[in-house]
Amino acid sequence: MRFVVVAGITTTARIDGVSAAGANPDVLVHTPSADLEIIEYGQPISENIVPVSPTGCPTPAVVTRAVCELIGFDLLLLDAGLARSTAAPTVAIGTEPGADIREAVPVPTAAEVFEDARRLGRTLPDDELMIGETIPGGTTTSLGVLTALGERAVVSSSLPENPLALKREVVNEALAATGLSPGATAGEPVETVRRMGDPVLAGVAGLVIGATETGTRVTLAGGTQLVAAAALVRHAGVNAPLSLATTAFIAADETIDLNELATDLSLAVTITDPKFDQADHPATNAYLAGEAKEGAGMGGALALADRANIPMRDVREQIIAVYGDLTRDEPSVDT
Repeated sequence: MRFVVVAGITTTARIDGVSAAGANPDVLVHTPSADLEIIEYGQPISENIVPVSPTGCPTPAVVTRAVCELIGFDLLLLDAGLARSTAAPTVAIGTEPGADIREAVPVPTAAEVFEDARRLGRTLPDDELMIGETIPGGTTTSLGVLTALGERAVVSSSLPENPLALKREVVNEALAATGLSPGATAGEPVETVRRMGDPVLAGVAGLVIGATETGTRVTLAGGTQLVAAAALVRHAGVNAPLSLATTAFIAADETIDLNELATDLSLAVTITDPKFDQADHPATNAYLAGEAKEGAGMGGALALADRANIPMRDVREQIIAVYGDLTRDEPSVDT
C-alpha cells in the first residue's frame, strides 16, 4: 500500500471567508508546501512556521504524520501546482497554481496534469493506493466542479460554520465568467477542471484513472474534495470500485449528506472517529468545534490505524507528541 498526497494551490483560497487553511490569506499559499514537509519529516523545513487556522487549529497533516510514525507506510508526495517550494521529496505533475475560478480559464494546464498523473498511476507497482490532498480553498473549487458536472452541489468546509451560500455565490460568478450552466460539462472531466476547478483535482482524478486501469485498488482519503475527484473519475467513464476513507467530523457535517454523495458516485465509505472528545489538548480541541474536519489524507491515515488495530488512544497520544515537537521551539503560525 502506498499513501499519496497531492498538493497545490488555487488563488480561489484568497476569497475572504472560504477557507480556514491559513492564519491569513497572505500566508495560506505556503500551507500545502509545509503540510508535505510535516508528513515527510514531522517538521516544517523550508521555513520554521506551522500551518494553523486563524484560531490556531493545527493542520490535519499532524494527524497523518502521527499515524505514519505509528505504523509506517510508503509515501508519495505529488506537486500539482505549489506556489512555494517544499523541502519534501515530490514528483511534479503540474507546474502552475490554479487561478481564481471566477476567471475564464483557472486551470489552463488541466489536460497536462490529468495525463501526467494518469501515466504515473499506471506505472505504480502497488496493490493499493490511499490518495489524499492538501489545497486551501479546495472545497470551493470542488463545488464548482460538482456544479459544472451536474452532480449534487454540496461540499463541507474547514470552518465551523460552512459558508455554503458564499461558495455558491462564487461558483455562480465562475459560471457567468465561463458562460457555463450547471451540468454543462457533464462527461467532460478535463474541461470541467480547466474551467471550474483546481490542479489538485486534476492530479487526483488522473492518478485514480491510471491506477484503476492496471487493477490497483484505490481509496480516496478525505472529504468532499475527494468526492469531487471521484465525480471527475466517473464522468471519465471509469466504473472501477472506489472507496472513500474520511473522518467522523465530515460524517457529522449537517450541511452535507455524505451517504447521498457516496451513493451518487458508487463510493464505499469508511468513517473513522479518533475520539478527540477523550482528549483535552490544543491539537484536538478545535476539531471538536468543527474546524478543519479533514485534509492531508487525515481520514485515510486514521482508517489505516484502525485497520492495523492501533487503539485510537495511541493515535491521540502520538498526535499530541507530533504537535509538541512542532511547537516546542515556538515557530510562527501558518506558513
